[in-house]
Amino acid sequence: MKFHRMWVVCIFLLGFWAEDSVAQSPPYDAYPPSGAPYYRVRYEPSTEEGGLIFGVNFTLWIPPDVQQLRGIIVHQHGCGEGSCKSGLTGAYDLHWQALAIKHQCALLSPAYEQPEKADCQMWCDPRNGSDRAFQKCLIDFAGLTGHSELPKVPWALWGHSGGGHWAGGMVMLHPDRVVAAWLRSGVPLVSPEPDKPGIRSHELPDLALAVPMMCNLGTKEGVTVKDDRFSGVWPANEKFFLNLRGRGGLVGVAVDPLTSHECGNQRYLAIPWLDACLAARLPADVGGALRGMQSETAWLAAPTGITASRVSEYPGEKLQAAWLPNEAIGRRWMEYVVDTVVQDHTAPPMPTDVVVEGKKIRWRAAADLESGLSHFLIERDGLMIGSWPEKPTNPFGRPVFQNLQYSDTPPQPLAEMVFEDKSASENARPVYRIRSVNTVGLISAPSAAASEK
Repeated sequence: MKFHRMWVVCIFLLGFWAEDSVAQSPPYDAYPPSGAPYYRVRYEPSTEEGGLIFGVNFTLWIPPDVQQLRGIIVHQHGCGEGSCKSGLTGAYDLHWQALAIKHQCALLSPAYEQPEKADCQMWCDPRNGSDRAFQKCLIDFAGLTGHSELPKVPWALWGHSGGGHWAGGMVMLHPDRVVAAWLRSGVPLVSPEPDKPGIRSHELPDLALAVPMMCNLGTKEGVTVKDDRFSGVWPANEKFFLNLRGRGGLVGVAVDPLTSHECGNQRYLAIPWLDACLAARLPADVGGALRGMQSETAWLAAPTGITASRVSEYPGEKLQAAWLPNEAIGRRWMEYVVDTVVQDHTAPPMPTDVVVEGKKIRWRAAADLESGLSHFLIERDGLMIGSWPEKPTNPFGRPVFQNLQYSDTPPQPLAEMVFEDKSASENARPVYRIRSVNTVGLISAPSAAASEK
């Protein structure tokens, strides 16, 4: 069935993608395990005017040993039942946790309980109650966690599809609170664009122009593929980009050369990009104002090109060029837009807390900030005896330890760091060491040796 192009764009903005629902299906109460450092609150659908008409679950993760949080990283899913359910595991993602640890931030993942055929705008437009619910959860989490600073700290936002619409809308509503926003395959309408059926445009405050934003989408969403069901995505992103960038906004474009609407390998640019923005903008003291980006460090690039350069060396019209925060991100961007193979030259952290219980070995491991975790190598008495998992998977990008769903979150049940050594001798007392391997194949130093006590 063919749709008029305008209807395709409207569907895109509403987030009604069937693919968002194929990852997992309802019910929404299949929660991962909770308990500190994970916290959860849920709100029933509101019947109040301006309230959120859907139920919503918020899961918060706080890095161990953090005395005072400096910010909150929000990982926002897209529209549709499956995508909404995928939000239940966003706070459990080890790679996103690594970013939160570095900057002493909490990691928050909402999961809106939107029925499949319901209007996604009723949550992905934050003016329809989701902004209110989001800020309420911060107050409630402050009470649950003892972190009274939670309602005051700034936000770094990541959103996919309708979640990108939500994240961009939050920038327009609260530019003084947003560190940066990564918009994967979804942007809001911003004036002077007029309203569209069922979609209201946002006013553009001057403060929003100082918030770093990245429009990230797949090349098959209208850049190189013009007649696909997702071909309206690029025109919507292009309008948003040109509108804000033309007024001096700190907005970039990063086209994924491999994908359509799925998230693919975007995290290998998104996490370093947010890392750079958090490092530059987080205030030193809780309650302080966000710092501005340093204009002299920026790089520019043609939005659908493959070459970036310093502002002083960029040959084209600067206010039509994609903005990048610094040289390191400019170089990563050039790798990403060619084949998404973003380089990494540092090994991941070594695993810790190895415990041997009979033939089962358990451990803990932090993800590599740049490249995440692919798998673990198991050593017994100095010899490698296996890897876990044996065959790491990810249908949408690089194989990762936790696997990934369409909306960039781990599937349930969550992967565990536990290996059963079936070949161990019954009477032996072997010594084990574990090594982490990131997604570019770099191997960590071995963990401390452990044997059964």
